[in-house]
Amino acid sequence: MENPFKESPLQKIEDDLLRDKGITLYIKRDDLIHEHIQGNKWRKLKYNLYEARLNKQNTLLTFGGAYSNHIYATAAVAKLFHFKVIGIIRGEEPVVKSATLEFAASQGMELCYMDRETYRQKDDPMNIESLRVQIGDFYYIPEGGTNVHAVEGAEEIIEELNVPFDYVCTPCGTGGTLAGLVAGLRGEKQALGFSSLKGDDTLTANVNQLVKAYTGVEFSNFSINFDYHFGGYAKVKPELIQFIKEFKQKHDIQLEPVYTAKMFYGLFDLIKQNYFPKGSSIVALHTGGLQGLSGYAEYFT
Repeated sequence: MENPFKESPLQKIEDDLLRDKGITLYIKRDDLIHEHIQGNKWRKLKYNLYEARLNKQNTLLTFGGAYSNHIYATAAVAKLFHFKVIGIIRGEEPVVKSATLEFAASQGMELCYMDRETYRQKDDPMNIESLRVQIGDFYYIPEGGTNVHAVEGAEEIIEELNVPFDYVCTPCGTGGTLAGLVAGLRGEKQALGFSSLKGDDTLTANVNQLVKAYTGVEFSNFSINFDYHFGGYAKVKPELIQFIKEFKQKHDIQLEPVYTAKMFYGLFDLIKQNYFPKGSSIVALHTGGLQGLSGYAEYFT
């Protein structure tokens, strides 16, 4: 089969603010990897698929919400590589499915719904074993795709950066992508995550845990900024929507409100505040997730 995945280019950004502050900015365009399996989702899923094949598992099972990028991408990747796939969706079955769930079902994902109270215990080993009894055996991929195999996939981003840089930045949800970047840097240069979650004091510890599980050591050359969540996960404010529109107009790059726009808004704000020393070179990761725009159509019509 012809490789359906494209190389992820680096795009240099030209902007008056960057020139004024003496900053060089590149965007790693992981949003261009694949139409449906783009960004960090392919990075996270890649080695999970290898592991499933290695263990002779033909069924994948994972978790997510009704607008989840992870559910969307996992459904698409399962169809592409001929896996059966089950998505455990948070909450009751909706009367009208979201565009994300409609797409997942169209790719052959079996959608099962779990009440929110039970869903909070989704990662409990007893819950996973209960699902095995009900459904049969499967290869388990955590919500968001974050585990040690995801770190291995995200680590490869660093190997692909063929320009000099001082900082690499990424949006953060579960921390898997940031952990991969930290693992790839091996203590050199700086990694900066921008959390889309409000006040998640476990995220730094999660990243440390993932990095240590994968590399055997801990690194201190990373930090997570929690100042640009805009009210919390999937929450937006008018200034964020305006930023997305202006960014698209200026640079012809589409962002989405849940992850990438929050990071780029925060990054440009930090540049304004002289957070980065003059002469710094920054690579910012576009993690894709553009299917999520369907949930915000009212803001862009």
